[in-house]
Amino acid sequence: MKKRVAILGSTGSIGQNALCVIEALGPEYEVAALTAHSRYDLLAEQAERYQPAVIALTHPDFKPGYEAFSGGFSGSVLYGPDSLADIAVREDVDIVLCGVVGAAGLPAVLAAAGAGKRLAIANKEPLVIAGELLTRRAAENGAEILPIDSEHSAVFQALQAGRPQEVRRIVLTASGGPFLRSGRQEMEEATVEQALAHPTWRMGPKITVDSATMMNKALEVIEAQWLFGLPVDQIDVLIHPESIVHSMVEFVDGSVIAQLGTPDMKTPIQYALTYPERREGVAEGLKLEEMGRLTFEPPDLEQFRALALGYEAARQGGSAPVVLNAANEEAVAAFLEGKIRFGRIRELIEQTLETHTVREHLSLEALLETDGWARNRVRRLLELMETV
Repeated sequence: MKKRVAILGSTGSIGQNALCVIEALGPEYEVAALTAHSRYDLLAEQAERYQPAVIALTHPDFKPGYEAFSGGFSGSVLYGPDSLADIAVREDVDIVLCGVVGAAGLPAVLAAAGAGKRLAIANKEPLVIAGELLTRRAAENGAEILPIDSEHSAVFQALQAGRPQEVRRIVLTASGGPFLRSGRQEMEEATVEQALAHPTWRMGPKITVDSATMMNKALEVIEAQWLFGLPVDQIDVLIHPESIVHSMVEFVDGSVIAQLGTPDMKTPIQYALTYPERREGVAEGLKLEEMGRLTFEPPDLEQFRALALGYEAARQGGSAPVVLNAANEEAVAAFLEGKIRFGRIRELIEQTLETHTVREHLSLEALLETDGWARNRVRRLLELMETV
């Protein structure tokens, strides 16, 4: 049977890689739906090439721009943010691949879980913001949640070697970003250009800054709790600059199972689509004989304070990860706009967490309300900083 895939965020890096994978997999896989936020021109090109049943542009202000490019597509076109959830529950969609940045894709992901779909999740926010709610809804409706980010995909693959009760710990690897060998003061005063100069991965600016602070790894620790049902004390992080070992699982007998591969997102995307099968890969294969040394070291939690904040938020649970994520998004945006120095990202997050009272077992509405509170708190702190 054909597997029909809806790609939420098809014009981003994850979405474009997913289209390459689907095309390489052949006729058993079909593009059922595509969505974009504002890149109407690329969405129009994708729609004409892949001819899905439906596409969506979530920013309605770009509707006139899309219509000027849309001559080669005859399917349905939806507009507005609610269109993501409408697509996620369609009967002609088997797999919902979410590459939408931020919390915008959360309602669609929850809708897909409620409809019993296979969820291939690339963005961190669904599990960081609503991990309890999402995993419960998936379990109640027979939905699958498969990770696309390279670290969690690696853990998922390594877990096939044993049973859940046999796991001692998982180890997420981190590249260390551009400031691994920088002094703390140098890192505090880093420019946007320096923060975006990632040594290994080519990603969007927000994710690249998260790698530089190691907030990306903090959020991955929280994700891993929900994906794999482990307490935070069984989730470790090691810096691995070569980015070849994507993550590891240590079992109770002392065996460590690792997943290795080139730094290419097509591999975890393909595994999420084809699991439990493996197919001929579209990504370039790994040549171990050319790798040389593979090195590992523990992260400095004083230098990479954002990672320490992630562990604290994971232990607190409830609404703490929501605040961590939202405060980080606002702080990173301010940094990329040149409003604050690099070191202020961590300070703003910490100050916001310190003023938050953790709440438990929240509804989607309450989670989004908390998200909004954290964003407003950071904005207020930025205003106060400007008046000093």
